[in-house]
Amino acid sequence: MKTLLRLALGPVAVLAALVAVPSGASAQVGVEIVFSTQERAQIREFYASHHQAGARPLPPGIRKRLARGKPLPPGIAKQTLPSQLAAVLPTRDGYQHLQVGVDVLLVEVATGLIHDVLMDVIR
Repeated sequence: MKTLLRLALGPVAVLAALVAVPSGASAQVGVEIVFSTQERAQIREFYASHHQAGARPLPPGIRKRLARGKPLPPGIAKQTLPSQLAAVLPTRDGYQHLQVGVDVLLVEVATGLIHDVLMDVIR
């Protein structure tokens, strides 16, 4: 039996999946850091009102590699978010928000692992 528990810790939304296992076996707990509902709204609203000249989607083959749980592809063109947007988003130690093509990613700095993706938000 699987139980999903969503915890909101201030502006940080944490999704913890608790997996029930047979007696005698150890329980596995996975924690996933993702964009909160508020962050998603802030990012979408910002890009809806601030046109980003030159933002184009990545080629389909590379774009498919931008997924939760996958590493950021090496050599990919990435940018930090505009300062006005970065100022209103919560910061997380060890994570950064990146603009890649027309998408916004939440990436773990140490590993380059993608934790969340907002597709097609930059216009």
